Amino acid sequence: MSCETRKKILLFGGTFDPVHNGHLIVSRAAAERLGAQKVIFIPSALPPHKVSLPVSDARDRLRIVQEAVRKEELFAVSDCELQRAGPSYTLDTVRYFRKVYGEQTELFWLIGADSVEELTGWYRVKELVNECTIVTAPRTEDVPKGLAVLPKVLNAEQIEHIRKYVLDTPRIDISATEIRRRVAQGRSISFLVPPAVEEYIFKQKLYQTEVAE
Repeated sequence: MSCETRKKILLFGGTFDPVHNGHLIVSRAAAERLGAQKVIFIPSALPPHKVSLPVSDARDRLRIVQEAVRKEELFAVSDCELQRAGPSYTLDTVRYFRKVYGEQTELFWLIGADSVEELTGWYRVKELVNECTIVTAPRTEDVPKGLAVLPKVLNAEQIEHIRKYVLDTPRIDISATEIRRRVAQGRSISFLVPPAVEEYIFKQKLYQTEVAE
């Protein structure tokens, strides 16, 4: 099978607490630029970088993502990280999807610009960047700053590959933190999240108490 006809899958992991319109817009744009046939949202069960921070119940976060994408053919949701015990390491998730889709499928992992610098602390990151393509959607202009610290953990070829896949995607300034804060304050979150997500949040009485970050 030639490179031109290889199936492309864009994996998008995160806490999604909650998923919002920014996630949906940016992931669709990234998929279009890559020519990916599917975007798979993967809610984290136990994010390694957020073990000391309060995170909503994983089942609620999973259901929120399912509600957000259920009418979109491009999007799918996986609960694979919820099925594993322990921290949700990206390398384990990529290897899971490698088994699902096989060696002929090209796997991409979508991150935001603020996560580029954090790659230095990711579990076995040198192996990770060899087993999938890291794709960066820059919400801000700080990608070069993040790339500058990567020589601590990656070689020059790996860093250049990450640089090559910094995509020109829309800058959508929506944050899950602000959505949670607005809900706790009794303010509207219309147009920040899909209507089905808004309905689920209020029906389940999520984010009723404002939590310091």
